[in-house]
This record gives sequence, C-alpha cells and structure tokens, in this order.
Amino acid sequence: MLVGLVAVTGLLTVVLLWSVVTTVFFAITVAYVLYPLRRLLVERGIHRRIAAAAATSVAFLSVAALIGPLLWSLYRRRGTLLAYLRTLPTGFEFEILGMPFGFEVGSLVATARVAITSLAVDVAGSAPIIGLKLFLFTLLVYALLLRPSAAPAVVFRAVPDQFHSLVRTMHERTRNTLYAIYVLQGATALGTFLIAYVVFAGLGYSGAFGLAAVAGILQFVPVVGPSILIALVAATDVVAGDLTAAATLLVIGLVFVGFLPDAIIRPQLAPYTADIPASLYFIGFTGGVLSIGLVGFIAGPLVVALFVEAVELLTNDRPAVQRRLDSEHTE
Repeated sequence: MLVGLVAVTGLLTVVLLWSVVTTVFFAITVAYVLYPLRRLLVERGIHRRIAAAAATSVAFLSVAALIGPLLWSLYRRRGTLLAYLRTLPTGFEFEILGMPFGFEVGSLVATARVAITSLAVDVAGSAPIIGLKLFLFTLLVYALLLRPSAAPAVVFRAVPDQFHSLVRTMHERTRNTLYAIYVLQGATALGTFLIAYVVFAGLGYSGAFGLAAVAGILQFVPVVGPSILIALVAATDVVAGDLTAAATLLVIGLVFVGFLPDAIIRPQLAPYTADIPASLYFIGFTGGVLSIGLVGFIAGPLVVALFVEAVELLTNDRPAVQRRLDSEHTE
C-alpha cells in the first residue's frame, strides 16, 4: 500500500513539475560536485550556512560565466551577423576531376536569418522564466549544501542493510563521473576558450571572442565539438572565396583548438578527477542529448557510467556466487 502511494505521488510530482525537472537535476548534480568545497570550508571553521552560501555562489558565478559571454557576444554582434548572412552568395561552383558542381545556399541563408531572428525574440520573451529557473537553481543548490546528510539518510533508511555497500559504490561512481564531467570538462573548456581566442584573434577574425566562447562550450563534446566549429568557420571562408584563410584555419585550428586542449589539459587533471573514457562520454552525451534534450548532456554520460559500474559489480560478484553454488553441490 505504501509503495503504491509513493509511486503514485512520485509520478504526480514529476508530471506537475516537469517544466523544472531539468533545473532540479542540474542543481542536484552541481551540489554533488560542490560538496567537497563546502566540507573544506566547514573544516576550516566557517559556519555551515556561510560555507553553503559560498559554494552556491561558485555555482551561480560559474553558470553566469558560461552563459553570459556567449549571449552578450551574440547580442552585440547580431547586426554584424545578419549583415554577413546578407552578403553571402546565393550559390557557388567548384570542379572535381574536371567536372563542374554547384551548390545553392540562398535558401539556407534565408532560413538562417529567420532562425536567428526567431531565437532572439524567443530568448527575450523567455527572460522572466529563465530568471526564475536560475533563482530556483541557486536556491536548490544552497538547500542541498546546507543539509547534505538529509538525502543520504533517507536513502539508507529506505534500503535494506545488506545493500548499503551497493549504494555507497554507486554513490562513488556518480561522484567520480560528475567530477569528470564538470571539473575536467570545465577546465578543458576554459583552456579551449583561451587558445581559441588567441587563434581567431591572431588570424584576424572580428568575432574572435564569440567564436572562442562557442569553442569552449563545444569542448564539452571532446575533440569533436571544437573541430566542428573550425570546419564551419572554414566553410564560410570557402563560400566567401578566401581559400587561403580556410586552409590556414583548418591547419592551425584543428591542431591547437581541436586537439591540443585534450592532449595537454585532460591528462594533467585526469588523476584528480577519476576521468571516464572519451568514447563512453561521447556515447552517453550523444544519446542523452538526442533522447531528452539539454539535460542529457549530464544525464547521458552519468547513466552510461552507472550501467558500466553495475555490470562490473555483477561480474565481480559472479565468482563468489559460483563458489557458493559449487560448495553446495559438493555437499
């Protein structure tokens, strides 16, 4: 009876609060990552409320630093971007092995202009909702960090004693995976932003800051994300007829922006963040984003990592089970 009641009320809660489920999920995962900072501050003699507020401020400023520069850059250069789209040719022609080929881009440019305009209107109209969700995110992170032992206590009371070790193992895997996603990927993204800004500014691109911000965000898809940006910018140079600039950007950008941050920053931080394999991360990221949207950026790799951990636990437990069965058979 009680199990059914919990299931029904839980389902109703998810349905009624579906519009903020993403915000709640992000808040829980961020609190997971910030808990060591909160614990360190408390151990230094700081009151738990002040420690929770300080850790929450780190989360708020991190989100603002991630979203703010990109939105501000796009807002400042909205006119330049639309003017650039108007100057693009309606099509271009090229030859391969002596055979002429043509590509029509006029309809694509028109679609891009409409999409950018619609996006700007939607973002402006959603500003109050975005602000409310940001407030909810901050409040939830603070509440979770203020009383971090409340949720684990409920879980351990609900789970039988023989499964407590399993819960602790899954907790450690969750913590390590979230560290790998937020800390390792965040540091790599920051390094990508700095390197990309130097590359784009050095090559004379007027929107160097905005392009670098996009490259940093796309670094959350390791190697592939920044490389796609480099390829797209090089493609615009090809469309504009500047083949030299396109070739230069491809050679320099793919090496320094696409490959170098993952080759240098990631190995240096991996021992401190229990990194997950890039292939595992990419599978989880892609499947999560395509299945459930933005929240899949975190949920996808996390679910895949927990599945792998469950398989490892099952594999490690099989020898013990087999030995027990063998002993019973011999008796």
